[in-house]
Amino acid sequence: MDTKKIELIGDNHEFFSLKTPLRKDAFDKSDNEKIKNIQKHFRKIVDELGLDLEDDSISGTPYRVAKMYVKEIFSGLDPDNKPKISLFENKYNYNKMLIEKNINLNSTCEHHFLPITGKAHVSYISSGKVIGLSKLNRIVKYYSQRPQVQERLTTQIYNELKEVLDTESVMVVVEAKHLCVSSRGIKDYTSSTITEMYGGDFNIYNKRDEFYKLLNSVNI
Repeated sequence: MDTKKIELIGDNHEFFSLKTPLRKDAFDKSDNEKIKNIQKHFRKIVDELGLDLEDDSISGTPYRVAKMYVKEIFSGLDPDNKPKISLFENKYNYNKMLIEKNINLNSTCEHHFLPITGKAHVSYISSGKVIGLSKLNRIVKYYSQRPQVQERLTTQIYNELKEVLDTESVMVVVEAKHLCVSSRGIKDYTSSTITEMYGGDFNIYNKRDEFYKLLNSVNI
């Protein structure tokens, strides 16, 4: 891919697949092997930047970055880390929307490997099954911990909740700030990006309106 096209894709915030673009051999290596290899390559990046790798403060940076990539901020790439979800019967027959709002969201822009930070708000109307509230947070975290584009992240959370809960009546809203916008390029420090996905009963305008009114009116 030529440099002009690379610049164009990154600046236009494009993405090409609803699935995270992983190779088939993505998990042939162990985490320890990946950490070792990333450490070696990141050491070369630090060296190319002219930093002194003999300095006590910098010498451990390649290992710390490699471990952080594999074990933390990109751990959502590994399907073994997908949260285990248990469903329960909706014995209390609650048939209104359930909203989990202000879920902390920390992800990484796949174009520049800079942070995406914000909040996710999710809602569903039970079709007869419910899940523990913390599982909603864990699903958001799992799909956030990988290189992302916000539109894909929103869709992946939405699709996972539909499948897990066996209902079309799901709504996901993500509001986030992108450091690739605030710390480079245009350097806009005030803007944020909002994306939404919804289906089922949320296709009805009044139901979405109720969701947003509850989201914005109730503070604890």
